[in-house]
Amino acid sequence: MADEIKYEYKTVRALRGTDGLVISKMQKDGWEYVEKEQGTLRSALSFRRPRKPVPWLLIGGAAAVLVILAVVIGVASAPGGGDKKEEKPARATVAATKKPSASPTSTASAPITPEADPEFAALLKADSCDDANAAFATKHEGEKIAFNGSIVNMMPHGDYDTRYDLLMGPGDQGQNTAVGPAFKYDDVNMYDLHLTGREVPATVDTGDKFRFVAEVGEYNATQCLFYLHPVSTETR
Repeated sequence: MADEIKYEYKTVRALRGTDGLVISKMQKDGWEYVEKEQGTLRSALSFRRPRKPVPWLLIGGAAAVLVILAVVIGVASAPGGGDKKEEKPARATVAATKKPSASPTSTASAPITPEADPEFAALLKADSCDDANAAFATKHEGEKIAFNGSIVNMMPHGDYDTRYDLLMGPGDQGQNTAVGPAFKYDDVNMYDLHLTGREVPATVDTGDKFRFVAEVGEYNATQCLFYLHPVSTETR
């Protein structure tokens, strides 16, 4: 019994059609796929991996470090002779370094496009689980992007008939999109899409092609989903 393997378990909910991407991502992180519980719109994927025991030596070492830190902090906080005068210049230096950084955020509000930004152009050709997705989302969160794409999948959000989850990809392939990030609009209605163009449709569907302008949100590395917030959706 002492050698019995103990596992930790994790359940991930994935949109229909993204199961393979999620399983591949989890397996790369050391998780073993166990089973799938299929729902109407989402599936629950179960995983497990051996739980790593924490060595007692490591625990003891961590405790010793905490004791040493406590002693050092106590000594540092004890009244000293002439050390206090040096604190003010340090604070002034920090304040001085922070002040100039206020202006760069007000750069051009024009969206990032693959035509003008090589980093974004490369992202649109990368795998949806590639680390480039997380790097781009972290660097450009809150900024706008614009690209030609199509709707890969569209499904009702929860029990609502007028709210949807939209999965989008670069290019014109719709459900057959094989490259690029899995961009997602979560819980939106037709008004949220801000549809524009010469012929503005009353609704949208899988396979429809648009010029998407959106705000960069977070990237879910577990589900390989890149979340966006719609700004405008222009027919093309």
